Amino acid sequence: MTLRPETLLRPMPGGLYCPAGDFWIDPTRAVARAVITHGHADHARAGHGAVLATKETLAIMAARLGARFAGASQALAYGERVGIGGVDVRLVPAGHVLGSAQAVVEKGGARVVVSGDYKRRRDPTCAAFEPVACDVFISEATFGLPVFRHPPDADEIAKLLLSLSTFPERCHAVGAYSLGKAQRVIALLREAGYDAPIYLHGAMRKICALYEAMGVPLGDLRPADEMLAAPLTRKMLAGAVVVSPPNALNDAWGRALGDTVTCFASGWMRVRGRTRQQVELPLILSDHADWDELTATIAELRPGRLWVTHGAEEALIRWSRAQGVPAEALSLAGYDEDETGESGEAPP
Repeated sequence: MTLRPETLLRPMPGGLYCPAGDFWIDPTRAVARAVITHGHADHARAGHGAVLATKETLAIMAARLGARFAGASQALAYGERVGIGGVDVRLVPAGHVLGSAQAVVEKGGARVVVSGDYKRRRDPTCAAFEPVACDVFISEATFGLPVFRHPPDADEIAKLLLSLSTFPERCHAVGAYSLGKAQRVIALLREAGYDAPIYLHGAMRKICALYEAMGVPLGDLRPADEMLAAPLTRKMLAGAVVVSPPNALNDAWGRALGDTVTCFASGWMRVRGRTRQQVELPLILSDHADWDELTATIAELRPGRLWVTHGAEEALIRWSRAQGVPAEALSLAGYDEDETGESGEAPP
């Protein structure tokens, strides 16, 4: 007899729990055994007894949380299988950030796929999303409304390059989340032919260095903080691209940049109200699936059931049911609907 999916994986106050394997997926509190889909802070927390994740996610957790972020850790390559208490677990690419994965959980003929956060478009900094047929697909819905249809990445980067050529005397300060978005913006600029030095806020340097160590080339990166230390070197940032956490653009550090074109790279820039507070050049670049990507994924997989974890759940559930895919909201608490997944880096 096939095991019922809801028996295999259960929504609990602390996250998704697998009773048969006695492990959690992206738990919101410290647990004995955790499978982590990616390194953003709302999914990857310190204090677990044992953590299973990709090697890249483990490296990101160590860089952000400290070397002793868990009692023990195990790296799992994409496609590699491991048994946990009789439950088969493997990780496949999610296309969200470096090392991001979907957790494929199987036992007794039932298969549940926990997507974590994901996107479907190409990203030069991480492996592309891999669709896996399943009985239950667990999806986010951060941008689960038809208004969120993100433009091509190349168009947004072209806007930035056009502004650089139009205002060569002004520093272009790009607010981007420190894990994933910053590295993607840099990589897309490089692909578009921008080979000048790119200057980084100090908070960006460690993760950018980790990406490069993991084989993601980012080109000539230099510390912006040192340039800001003296008036003469500060002037050299005129016409340059500086990448920083969004919040830094509105504090003393950002003001020290002088005359800037303030940019912010986020899927939320599609909504006019989100472009407030001196974002002169909004860049609609998201590391989450937009409405078309969400619905295309469900149509491609046609899972036996859809569970929606967080975001604009109702619209996606209605759409899925209209397509004949039973759907329901899990309403799990503790997962940020903001793109960052990090409360410390909310939009300005």
